[in-house]
Amino acid sequence: MVAPLAAIKAYTAVQDSAAADKTKFVSGANSSFGELVQGAINDAVSASKHAETQMGAQIQGKAALIDVATAVSSAQASLQTVIAVRDQVISAYQEIMRMTI
Repeated sequence: MVAPLAAIKAYTAVQDSAAADKTKFVSGANSSFGELVQGAINDAVSASKHAETQMGAQIQGKAALIDVATAVSSAQASLQTVIAVRDQVISAYQEIMRMTI
């Protein structure tokens, strides 16, 4: 069973990570849309790799379960961001295709 304090600590870490990611994307106002999307994809891939590393370390007994949960939550948030961007791009493309010339 996970202690309530540990759960709060994990939730706070994920929220701090998400806030840092959000400011990083907003601060890139001079970059192109393609660079923004590529950055989001790269962050999702690195978060997934970090989560896999944490899972392997936990199996070996070298990492705490709370670190694994935090890494997996961060990877999930990054992936959901990429999926949301993809859905909006597809929606915009479909809307443009419906326009009459």
